[in-house]
Amino acid sequence: MKYTREGRIIICRLEKGDEICAAMIGLQEKESISAACISGIGATNDCTVGVFEIAKGAYEPVHLTGDMEITSLTGNMTRMGGKPYVHLHISCAKAGGAVTGGHLLSGVISLTGEIFITVTDAVIERARDEALGINLMQV
Repeated sequence: MKYTREGRIIICRLEKGDEICAAMIGLQEKESISAACISGIGATNDCTVGVFEIAKGAYEPVHLTGDMEITSLTGNMTRMGGKPYVHLHISCAKAGGAVTGGHLLSGVISLTGEIFITVTDAVIERARDEALGINLMQV
């Protein structure tokens, strides 16, 4: 991963083999980011997405392989227990235009990832909501 920071904007290029979630958490930690918005595009050939199944209280993972364009990578950086917390959603298109997406559980860059991160001054923590089974932003 390579990046530059211009004030509140971080421009990041993920490289072949970078794991998206791990790279974002590492960057959040290195830059001491409390809260930010993430937006990106790129390519992957190995990612796992999920849709939260309320009845099960868990994400149902779907492993995607093959050449895919990341048509949208969006999410945020917050903190939970004072530690970096990244929440990302992704949409990936295969040849022919079929798009699949969901909550990004893991994803490996196959060519490049181009990500813009907008950092805020806010300090946003997350806390577990046991009734819902998810970690909610405390705003």
